[in-house]
Parts: sequence; C-alpha cells; structure tokens
Amino acid sequence: MAKKSVASLQTGSKRLSKAIKMVKSPKTGAYTFVEAIMDPSKVNDFLAKK
Repeated sequence: MAKKSVASLQTGSKRLSKAIKMVKSPKTGAYTFVEAIMDPSKVNDFLAKK
C-alpha cells in the first residue's frame, strides 16, 4: 500500500514559498529547473535573476 506524504512549507510562524525557474544551459542548450525555498518577499528577485 502506497503512502502519500504532504510537505508543508509553513514551519511555525515562518511562511515560506517554493519558486521554480526554468534556466537554459549555454553549453548544451537544454533547459533545467532550479528550485529554491525562500521568504515570499524574495521570490520576485529570484525569478528576475539570470
């Protein structure tokens, strides 16, 4: 029987967001995904960076 686990991004009084960005590799041209868990106020800065 398979178990389903649910991960919560809310730990105590902190609220966190998970941001996923698709980045193209200059060497191969393939796309990869970069994930980060951070404060919601920093998400826009993370997505704007190249």
